[in-house]
Parts: sequence; C-alpha cells; structure tokens
Amino acid sequence: MSATTAQARVPTRFARWRVTIAGPVVAVAILVWAILATDSVGLVVRDPDHVAALYFVLVGTGVALLVALDVVIRAARRSGSFPPPRAAIGDVRRERWTPWRAAAAGSALFAFYVSYMAYRNLKAIVPLVRPDELFDAQLADFDRAIFAGNDPATLLHTLLGTGVMTHVFSTFYVAFIVFLPLTIGLSLVFSRDLEGGLYYTTAQSINWVLGAASYFLLPSLGPAYADPALFSALPVSEVTHLQASLMDQRVAFLAHPASATPQAIAAFASLHISMSFSAAVAAHLLGLGQRLKIALWTWFGVTMLGTIYLGWHYVADNVAGIVMGTMALVLAGLLTGIDLPAARMRRGDLVSVRDEAAATS
Repeated sequence: MSATTAQARVPTRFARWRVTIAGPVVAVAILVWAILATDSVGLVVRDPDHVAALYFVLVGTGVALLVALDVVIRAARRSGSFPPPRAAIGDVRRERWTPWRAAAAGSALFAFYVSYMAYRNLKAIVPLVRPDELFDAQLADFDRAIFAGNDPATLLHTLLGTGVMTHVFSTFYVAFIVFLPLTIGLSLVFSRDLEGGLYYTTAQSINWVLGAASYFLLPSLGPAYADPALFSALPVSEVTHLQASLMDQRVAFLAHPASATPQAIAAFASLHISMSFSAAVAAHLLGLGQRLKIALWTWFGVTMLGTIYLGWHYVADNVAGIVMGTMALVLAGLLTGIDLPAARMRRGDLVSVRDEAAATS
C-alpha cells in the first residue's frame, strides 16, 4: 500500500467536523427535551448539588493530566531518553494536540456531562409525569417465567452465597462512577485516531438519552425496593447505604420537587449494562488490544450478575440494556459518519507505510 493511498483515506474536513459536532448535537437534543419535559411539570432544568459540574471539572482535570502523560511518553519514545528534552515535548505537543484535537476532545467531554445533567433531570421527573405507574410486578413475573418460577436474585444468592460476593459486587457497582469517565478519558487521549474516541464518547452520550426514554416507557423501582425481603440476607455494604440514600432522596423530591435533590431511582432499563456493553463492543469495533477487550468483557459480566444479585435490576432490565447499548453504537455511527472497518484499515495502512519507509531507508 502506497503512502498516497493511505493519505487518501484520511478523513476529509467535512467528515472531521461531522464527528466533532456529533456529541454536542446529542447534548443539545437531550437538553431541549429536558427543558420541555421539566417545564411540563412546573420545574426547570438544574444541577442543584453541582454533581454534573463537579464531575466535569474533576474528569476534565484528569484528562488534562492524561494529555500531559501522553505527550511525555511519546516524547520519551522519540528522543530515547527520560525525562525527554523540552524541545521533544514541545514538538510532540504541537503535532499530537493540534487546536482541532484539543477543541474536539474538550467539547466531547463537555457535551457528555451536559447530556448527563439533562438525563438526571429527566430521570427525576418520571414519577411526576407518570404518577402511581410502576411495572415492577410485571418485570418480576417476566423474570420468574424465564427461571421456571424462581427469582433470579435468590438463585444467585444460593449459588454464590451472601457473604464475600456481596462486597465484590458492591465494589464493582459503585466503581462504575470511575469506570465510565476513565474509559472516556482514555479514549479521547490515547486513541490512535481521535475520531474513534469521539465516536465512543458520542455513543455513551446517546446512552443517556435512551436510558431516560426507557424510564418513561416502563417506570419501575427495582427488586430491592419492590421486594426488599428478597435481599434481607445480604450483609450491609456500600450498595446498602446507597440504596437507602436514594430512597430518602426520592421521598424528599416527591415532597418538594422544586428544591430537593432530583430523585434517581429507576430500574428499566439498566444503564450500567448498556454503557458497559457499549464499551466492550466499541473495543472490538475500534480494533483495540486483546487484554483490554478481556478486561471490558469481564467488567460487563460481573456488572451483569451484580445488578441482579444486589437487587438493582430485573433480568429484563439488563436485556434491554444490551439492546440500548447496541442502539447507541449504531446511532453514534450514523451521527459521526465513521466507517469503523475503514478506520481500522487506515491504521493498518499507515503501519505498512511506516514499515516500508523503514525498510528502504
């Protein structure tokens, strides 16, 4: 493959702008939806506890540190010394982090957290829009029908025990708050082509939209709230405290929706599953390393079991989460216009060009 052919596959300016604005477009769409939906129940979009803003600042700072690490590592490889010379660091920074790349990564991250803020507002008003409508009984019946009349959480408790595994699943579940921004930060900073990172971040933003829509479709609380007796044998864990805190917030919000912290209880569908599934499949679509793929599928599998074991979700919620994660990836592809097989081929072509150049030098 010649260098000319490889260069011909580099995205055009239009394609670059398309993938850059995809995430912000999703953010604007869900924000408009949140404004209209909250207004319909006499509320306004807000970030009362500043969680979305705080996450953006913290994750943004983390991404900035990753960028510095990326530059230093590449400069050290280029110069063959550590710490690398200041001139090498400057050269790599200018080549790697062009104004477009920095602006695109920053806007994608900002759009993700704008989408998250809008999502929180939409999730909060579900019991106001559909009062006294809960589908927990139907979802539980569906689960038991699949498992021959048995409750899947009870089966897991019997199979895995109710001791150490409770804390293992609890740790994984709570760690999702780190997992998600970490994967986004790594994809935006260390991806060979930023387009891949923008595609992944856009897909996760779309998951916020689909998740909010699913809550309105089938409002539900989740097994731990609908039938707490099923989980009474589990020891106290971080999840126990979190579930109690979320219920307190829900009660306070329903009493004073204009001033209380937005409630965050909703079972169908599982965003933990949809986002974890999107991450694992995206690793294949973007041609990432085998170890990373194994790690992401392991995370997905443990999360899948943990959501049932701890009572956050019904099996139907997780199945719907897989469907949502798939939809998010497909929609992200349509919005960004990225041809993933072509992107992988382009990376292969560039490696071939580099090897050919080295062989003839």
